[in-house]
Parts: sequence; C-alpha cells; structure tokens
Amino acid sequence: MEFTKEERAEISTQIALLREQLSPLLHPDDERKLRELLDNDQERHYMQGGVFGLNPLLFGLQTALIALEETGLKREGVLSIIIYSCRMTDQHSLEELGNMFGDGVARILHGLIRVQSLYKKSPTVESENFRNLLISFAEDLRVILIMIADRVNLMRQIRDTDKEEERRRVSEEAAYLYAPLAHKLGLYKLKSELEDLSLKYLEHDAYYMIREKLSATKRARDAYIERFIGPVEQKLREAGLVFHIKGRTKSIHSIWQKMKKQKCGFEGIYDLFAIRIILDAPESKEKMQCWQTYSLITDMYQPNPKRMRDWLSVPKSNGYESLHITVLGPENKWVEVQIRTERMDEVAERGLAAHWRYKGVKGEAGMDEWLANIRAALESNDDLQMMDQFKMDLYEDEVFVFTPKGDLLKFPKGATVLDFAYHIHSNVGNRCVGGLVNGRMVPVREPLRSGDTVEILTSNNQKPKVDWLSIVKTSRAKSKIRLALKETQVKDGLYAKEMLERRFKNRKVEMEEAIMSHLIKKLGFKETSDFYKQLAEEKLDPNYVIEKYVELRAFEQGNAPQAPVRSAEEFNYENPEAAYTRQADDVLVIDRNLKGIDYQLAKCCNPIYGDSIFGFVTVNGGIKVHRSDCPNAPELRRRFGYRVVRAKWSGKGSSQYSITLRVVGNDDIGIVNNITSIISKDEKLVMRSINIDSHDGLFSGILVVQLDDTSRLEALVKKLRTVKGVKQVERI
Repeated sequence: MEFTKEERAEISTQIALLREQLSPLLHPDDERKLRELLDNDQERHYMQGGVFGLNPLLFGLQTALIALEETGLKREGVLSIIIYSCRMTDQHSLEELGNMFGDGVARILHGLIRVQSLYKKSPTVESENFRNLLISFAEDLRVILIMIADRVNLMRQIRDTDKEEERRRVSEEAAYLYAPLAHKLGLYKLKSELEDLSLKYLEHDAYYMIREKLSATKRARDAYIERFIGPVEQKLREAGLVFHIKGRTKSIHSIWQKMKKQKCGFEGIYDLFAIRIILDAPESKEKMQCWQTYSLITDMYQPNPKRMRDWLSVPKSNGYESLHITVLGPENKWVEVQIRTERMDEVAERGLAAHWRYKGVKGEAGMDEWLANIRAALESNDDLQMMDQFKMDLYEDEVFVFTPKGDLLKFPKGATVLDFAYHIHSNVGNRCVGGLVNGRMVPVREPLRSGDTVEILTSNNQKPKVDWLSIVKTSRAKSKIRLALKETQVKDGLYAKEMLERRFKNRKVEMEEAIMSHLIKKLGFKETSDFYKQLAEEKLDPNYVIEKYVELRAFEQGNAPQAPVRSAEEFNYENPEAAYTRQADDVLVIDRNLKGIDYQLAKCCNPIYGDSIFGFVTVNGGIKVHRSDCPNAPELRRRFGYRVVRAKWSGKGSSQYSITLRVVGNDDIGIVNNITSIISKDEKLVMRSINIDSHDGLFSGILVVQLDDTSRLEALVKKLRTVKGVKQVERI
C-alpha cells in the first residue's frame, strides 16, 4: 500500500507524540523491531486499507494515542494496536511475536484475533449477551479497551466517507455495543463521544439542531450558572464549609434521548446542565455537612420535593452516595444540584458503575468490584503490571453460545447441549439426540463453552429419559423434562390399559373395574399408574395379570353369603351322634363341604375359622353361626335357648372370612399408609374397606379384612399394634 505525502507527515506527527509519552517505557529494540516488522509487511502487501480505505499504519498510530491518553494503556497495549492494525492477515505466528515483543503483546493479539472471530458468526451485536460474551471472550481486559479506542478513532475518521451503508453499520455498533462497554469501564468521555458521533451519523438533523442550539445558548448558560453559583458559594463559605463546585452540560445524545422520552422540543428540556457541590469533609461529618448544604441551598431557592433523591440515608446497592435536589433558581428556572463529598465523588467517578446503573443499566454479579479494580489500574501511572496478570473472571459462572443464525444465548456454567435444546423449544428438547458444536458432532451431555455455535440434532423416535434430569443444569430444562416424562407416562399408561382390555376381550373375559382395582393392590401396586407403567415397559406379563384376575374373580364370587349345601347323609357320617331331637348334646360341624344344611355366618359378629362358635336355628329353618362372645349371644341364650345348637369347625379349607377391626391412635403423618402397607404385603389378606375419622389429633379407623383363620387374625393384630402411633386394635 502506497502512502501519500499527507499521510507520511501525519504518521511522523503521531509517532512523535507517542514517543514523547511512551519512550521511558519502551524496550531498547522495540522501535527497530517494529519498524522491521512493518516494513516487511508493507513490502509483502500485507497492509490493507479495509472497507473505508484508511491507511492502516496511520489508523493504528491514532488508535494507540487514544488508548494511551484516555484508557491508560502503555507499552504492550500500544505495540499490540499498531501490529494488529497493520497486519490484517496472520502472517507471523503469535509465538514469534511473543519472542519479539514479550508474552503480554502476544496475549493481547491473541485476544483481538479471538474477538474478531466472533464477528464472523454474524451475531446480533445489540444484545447485552454479546457485550458480556465479548468481555469474557477477550481474556485480557486490555483487548476491550483497545476495541473501544479503535471504534472511537474509526468514528472520527469516517466523517466524510461516501460509504453510507458501512458507516451506518459502524455507528449502530458504536451505540449498541461500544458506548455501553465504555460506560461500564468508567470511560465516560469516550462513551459520550461514541454516542454523539453515532447520533451525528444516524440522525444528522437532530444532532446539528441540538448542537446549534447549545452553541447559541452557551454564553447565556454560563452566565446563568455564575449567577446561580455566586450566592451559594458565599453562603457555604460563611458556614465554614470547604468545597468546590463543578457545572456540566448534558451531552447532545443525552439531550436528544430526553427530548424523545418526554416528547418535547429543545426548549422543553430545563435541566441542560447540573451543578455539583463537592465537600471536603471528614468521614464522620459527611452526612451532617451534606444536609447542612442542602438546608442552606433550599433556604435560598425553592426545592421541588418530587425530584429529590436521597442516597445518603440509604445508598444505592452499588455503594453510590449523593443527595440530588432540583431547585427553582433565578428567572424561575429549574436547576439540578448534586451534593456529595470528595470520598463519595471518588466512588462515583471511579468506575463503580454508579452512573450507568442509575441510568437503568443492570450489572452482573461481581461487576462493581471488578470495575473498581479496572479503574484503579487505569489511573495508576505504572506500566500496568497489575493488568498483565489480570485474567477476566467476571463471567466465570456463565457461558455465551451462538445459534446457527447468530443469535446469542446465555447459560450457567456446566450447561449442556440438552439445556440448549430445551431453551430453543420443548419439542426440540424432547427429540434431541445430540448436537453439532462448531460443526463437530457431540452427545446430549456435552458441556457448552463460550463462543460455541450449537446446532441441535433431533429424531422422531427419541423420547425424554429420567437420567436426562441429571444431565441438564437449568431449572427450565428440568421442569420441561419432568413434564414430558409425566405426559409420556400418562400416554404409555393409556396404551397399556387399551392393550390389556384387548387381551381380556380376546380371552372372552369381562373386565370389572372393582375387581381390577382389588387385583392391582393385591399385586403390590399403590398407584394404578405404576401398574400400567410396568405393563407398558413389559415388566409385567398381561397373561399373568389375566390369570390372577380370573382367580380373584372366582374367589370373590365363590365367597358369596349363600354357601354350598351338602346332604344330610354325609353330615350324619361325619358326626353320627348329631340329632336335632336332643339339641343340648348335638354339635353342628361347620365344614366347607357341608350340604343339606342351610347355614350362614352371622353378620353381627362375623365368626371365622378358629373362633368358638354356636349355631342358632332361625324361624325359616336355616342356621346362623355366631361367635360365642357375640354381643347378641346372652340375649339369644336367655330368650331362645331351645334354638341354640352347639357347633365347631371341621377342616380349614380354602375359605376366607370377613372380619372388622377398630384401630385407634395418634393422627401421625403416614400412619394410614403404614397400616394399609401391612395388609397389602400379605398375600393371604384382602382389605375390603377402610374408614378413618380424625379429631383433635386422634384417629379411629374401621378396617374390614378377609382372612383365613384366627391365627392369621392374631398375627395381623400384633403387626398393627407395632405401627408407630397406634394405641388400640380390637375386633368388633
């Protein structure tokens, strides 16, 4: 690239300015090595003017001077800017450059190359996420400072370009990306310049209208500030306060934003400037002197109570302390006055983000402390030794990744491809089988890293799995997986139920809900959904279920109140002495094969095998079998002793008998589950019903259970009494 005469003259001027400020910090051979490197690059035609045709060496020198004067960068930063500006192609390795100029220069150049690679992903730069990614991706803070200085210089140089579209793009990036970054770093002068130049290029008419009106009113504005300050200074001095007063005019961009927000003209903006009173007060008297100043000013000028902001009593969350009031000054004009001490002003100006957070920009965790360290380093006059070791850990708990379209998404550190998929859409997550990260195929559990471009791979055959809950990091993904698993379980349950009903139909067995519910509990399932889930997962054989169903139905139908009867001859064979003519000596033998005798088990006492029993002849000739301790037994014997028949059990058989138990105890959490669990675990027990009544911390439960004999009853009662909280178990 050939240099013009004017460019050579300007280059010489810039070099002289840089040498004047930087020469004590340069290494002996720095200038010689840099000149040789740049001469070599020029001979090989590596220097290119870029889209605006700017001289790369001159541009680099101008940027370096801005970085030197405005951001505090020294030797390594300046050398990196010049090398990077002149070498758009990476002909020299970073290792070689590190050997020539030191590891610090190589690290900065590596960060600049990494950041530049982000732009190739076509990102949406106006997003907060992109700003955060830029900071975390740069690795070294000085990379961000260089980028801000570079954009300020570029905005200055493209004033007269005829490339309108490119200038618009650069200006939009300056407004959306670089001005907020400069603001975060406390570089308020550069931030204002970027905003004003962006407005100048993007909204030309508005910029020049405001600038002209500010110029036209400057003399009057300065005179007014003097008239306002004069009496205030006198009063404060008389009170013995030590202070100084500053007046500042709002930037053109700030005025334009306010005009748009308030929907008014330039004349409608009454707070074009603010007065700042900064007190030199010992820390123990800071608040007292601030309020004393407030009292003195409001005695002179009428305050607007609606526009008072007291950040003395309750400082902002970032530590910002100040007292803001708006008073009616001379000529009935409203004036904003900020009252603070030297310490408070130092905190506010030191990059603690007080101003930009006040304007509504919300910071990330750890931002305040980070910015304070940056500002302290920028204000030091050394070679930024602290900055050389500075590694960005501001966003160590976050990662920023791109979609294929260039959109930028933020995730917590440790998030995976599956988190990304569920962030896109539930259906994408549910069908995710993996992803392409920077074109490389990875599994669903692959962790995301800042700067990755992620594309999700899906399959219609994929379904959410329980172990996915341990893969994802975000609560959003976890909740969506749980919901999907629940929906899948319901869907699979319906499918299993339909399948079972078809099997029943094929076997010509009618399914009754009551018997099926009983069977599900007998099979050990507390929830019907768990039963159908195991059917769907083929952990339970439908044929086995049908066989058990048929057995249970047969048993329940065979256990009807009307028992099978047998002939009198067989009865006499088994008990030849039994005769109804001498009832006192007769013994009725209750056996499952008894026929010819119409007997029933009495409902009032529900006798079971093993109980002491007697028979009672009813008026229609049948016999009711009662327990010997039946509540009705004394009355039956007293009034109808002639109808009482002795009875005994003969042979246990396979019958089950219904008994009723009353359980009383403390109403503890889970006590009902513990009771029903004991019954459901015993295959020889069937619970017919349970009714619970709870009152004043106590419960009383009535259980109806089917079992074989008294020995099983005694075992059941013994187990129930061991349940924590159970006080009493009795048969009724």
